[in-house]
Amino acid sequence: MHTPQQHIPIDYTPDAHGNNRPQVNEGRQLRRRHTARYYMHRVKESLTTRVSKLICSVFLSLLFIVGLITFILWLSLRPHRPRFHIQEFSIPSLAQDNGFASAQAIFNVTARNPNLNIGIFYYATHITLYFQNQNIGDEPLMGDEFYQSPKNTTILADTLSGTRFVVDEARWAQFVAGRMRGVVEFRLEVSSVIRFKVSRWQSKTHKMHANCNIGVGPDGLLIARYREPKCPVYFT
Repeated sequence: MHTPQQHIPIDYTPDAHGNNRPQVNEGRQLRRRHTARYYMHRVKESLTTRVSKLICSVFLSLLFIVGLITFILWLSLRPHRPRFHIQEFSIPSLAQDNGFASAQAIFNVTARNPNLNIGIFYYATHITLYFQNQNIGDEPLMGDEFYQSPKNTTILADTLSGTRFVVDEARWAQFVAGRMRGVVEFRLEVSSVIRFKVSRWQSKTHKMHANCNIGVGPDGLLIARYREPKCPVYFT
């Protein structure tokens, strides 16, 4: 038996002399050689692209560094509000049954400037004592003004008594009722007009308020848990 042979068809195209030659695939084309001018142009384009990328990289790097320095300066020069804490507060005669005649309130408040490079001017600082949101005492402090240097703490301490501590018999009876319950609550407000100072530059003035909640025990002394919290500060 003879196995049939498979033949691959080949197209022949006659040439100019009439001889049949295999047809050449039109998709195959000989690789074209480029001139020296072409390669010089490609090298020039490549160098231009590299220089452009280098300039963009340097510009973006400088922009990032300037932005970072600006952000750090903004953080260091952005003023922070002063911090207030109640250190001591007492109404010594509260522990006495007949203490109304000698009633007075003794307080000690610290004002802390937390800024590293920023000072604070205080103008017309006042202390106001409230009981059940009623003003029962008012006192100007530290004269007309004072300056607080960076990272410094100022003590605001005084005594409210006589005409500056407005307590009548009915109010005193409310104090005694609170003493019987174990705590008499007050609110001490520190108000002032402040201005921030950075080197030779000074900010505009701000009306500042710090509200400190106070609890006095049956002995007339400040309860320990009221000494820790920071007094909320806000501007108006």
